[in-house]
Amino acid sequence: MGPPAGHRPSAGTSTFRGPVGIDQHPPQPVDPEYHDRTRPIAHTEEMTGSTDLGRALHAWRDRTKPAEAGLPDDGRRRAPGLRREELALLSGLSVDYIVRLEQSRSTNPSPQVLSALARALRLTTAEREHLFVLAGQAVPGPGQISDHVPAGVQRLLDRLTGTPLSVYDAAWNLITWNRLWAAVFGDPPVSRGFGRNAVWWSFVEPPAGYPQAVSRETGHRAAFMSDLRAASARYPKDAGLAALIDELRARSGDFAALWGSGVVGVHKSLTKTVRHASVGELTLDCDILSALGTDLRIMAFTVAEGGETAERLRLLEVVGLQV
Repeated sequence: MGPPAGHRPSAGTSTFRGPVGIDQHPPQPVDPEYHDRTRPIAHTEEMTGSTDLGRALHAWRDRTKPAEAGLPDDGRRRAPGLRREELALLSGLSVDYIVRLEQSRSTNPSPQVLSALARALRLTTAEREHLFVLAGQAVPGPGQISDHVPAGVQRLLDRLTGTPLSVYDAAWNLITWNRLWAAVFGDPPVSRGFGRNAVWWSFVEPPAGYPQAVSRETGHRAAFMSDLRAASARYPKDAGLAALIDELRARSGDFAALWGSGVVGVHKSLTKTVRHASVGELTLDCDILSALGTDLRIMAFTVAEGGETAERLRLLEVVGLQV
């Protein structure tokens, strides 16, 4: 599945290869904590909550049609729902871990794992809350930034395969993306620290392998800062947001200056040119959209038809699937 030892992916390319028949779905990095490995099996006879969790996950998996999740249906299914391998692909977890959850042999999934499962299974807000309750985790409250992606927004990513799309929460933490976004910008790192935060990328350090920026407009930095200021007013008790702002002020003189200046920035359509290792320069129009009823930001990169970038982007759709 992985590249040869010592191999480093080119900038802006995806190294993911999924199971046969579902390679075109966007990859989700697998947290090493949930890789396949041998673990002691806990006694679960009295763990009614974990048993209910396993049954609920199995039922939600059975009801989720592959087409709804952006996956092809090869017509050779014993049941109409997702296979365990497909749920593992969509959520970024190992198949072994999915099995253990459904069989009630793993009883303490983290909030991050639960959020990934909720997105993969297209759960409603109420179902997502029920999932947290079954897992014995506190339901994210109104004082915390939510990483829930409504099913409609997820379907947007699944269907707009020719447009690089990514989705962020109110603190600009990357939540999910489609395959073409990964083909252009590279697979994001497994979530550790601030490595998947767009403001951190802009002010401190972009991800390893991020394509080199040739040119881009700079007004987005003030807009990023303003977004974090607004988010801190809405979510004053969110510890992750407070830590992000403190680290940005400590690590970036530019961010600290903007934060102290009182300037207010707003997001506007902008143009960004990046140098991709495989297809050359890509000049992309970037628009930031919002989803009603949420604090989500959807970043969409588009190009006019007929130009060199449009041709290179179509080529990258093919190249990105074969890497």
